[in-house]
Amino acid sequence: MRRAIRLAEKGAGRVNPNPMVGAVLVSGDRILAQGYHRRFGGPHAEAELLSSIITAPKDAILFVNLEPCNHQGKTPPCAPLIVEKGIRKVVVGTIDPDPLVNGKGISYLRDHGVDVEAGILSDDCRTLNESFIKFRTTGMPFVVLKWAMTLDGKIATVENASRWITGEDARKEVHRMRQKYSAVMVGVNTVIADDPLLNVRLRRNEIDHPLKVITDTRCRIPLESKVLTNDPQLTILAVTDLADKIKVKEVERLGAQVVLCPVKYGRVDLDFLMKSIAAMGIDSVMLEGGSTLTFSMLREKLVDKIVGFVAPKIIGGSTAPSPVGGEGIPVMEDAIEIREWKTRSVGEDIVIEGYIVK
Repeated sequence: MRRAIRLAEKGAGRVNPNPMVGAVLVSGDRILAQGYHRRFGGPHAEAELLSSIITAPKDAILFVNLEPCNHQGKTPPCAPLIVEKGIRKVVVGTIDPDPLVNGKGISYLRDHGVDVEAGILSDDCRTLNESFIKFRTTGMPFVVLKWAMTLDGKIATVENASRWITGEDARKEVHRMRQKYSAVMVGVNTVIADDPLLNVRLRRNEIDHPLKVITDTRCRIPLESKVLTNDPQLTILAVTDLADKIKVKEVERLGAQVVLCPVKYGRVDLDFLMKSIAAMGIDSVMLEGGSTLTFSMLREKLVDKIVGFVAPKIIGGSTAPSPVGGEGIPVMEDAIEIREWKTRSVGEDIVIEGYIVK
């Protein structure tokens, strides 16, 4: 099952909004075949694996991290193919929460004489596909809030210098994270201050860049911004009726998509925006700031997970910005809590990650 999970991870950022799935067929202590879901619209893991098998040995066991499907989608169902190839035992990591599956694949296999064991490394399997699970069960994107700060909680100096807070290893990990999620999201102040590309910069032959979602209540984005001059078709600008309509048309002419949102708290209605991008099939968002947008997303209970990079540096400054700004929470009893948190090292930096208590 661990091997199936590792195979599944190879599809990160390429199969969304489908789940990451890996499959391993074994006979005794031999691996007969393996496969994974490589790209959205392509063969599922089980189909890729079984394409090299005519008839499975009687003692063959198929390990797959997610329940095989039993419905026709962009590709044929996998459960009937498993039966057709003569596999008599299947070990499943976790049940597929998609209403089209949700136990039906396992039932089909059992009804056709296949021994199915479910729940092996289920926590690991669910964590692997946490974006898919939330998207399929709630219709909303899974939102990961990422920030990088110094040990004294600053994301930039008093003169707004932020390059580089963390080391090279941490910055590479951020790009691997961007590859995994469907969209990267920032506020317009971040675009104005830093002019980021918001793309993936890794040494790979094939890179799928995420969509770039920018919240910009009044359409203040500079037309020469890199997000509008580099792959503007990947940029989604969220504005309101407070925006200059002529400027909005100019942004659209550059190739970006504009989403008109209601006003809430004087800014873009973030709940409306999340529902809008979910309707586009965006199953996951990596939120990278700035501090005002971060607080607003937390206040609206739209963040699921936090990944904080902490550098062993101190810069001080009472006016130096911190990861979370906005109006703030007035009483400690209302503080946002993190559960299932854990720490690890990435190069010279520490990563703290956990899930928001809602």
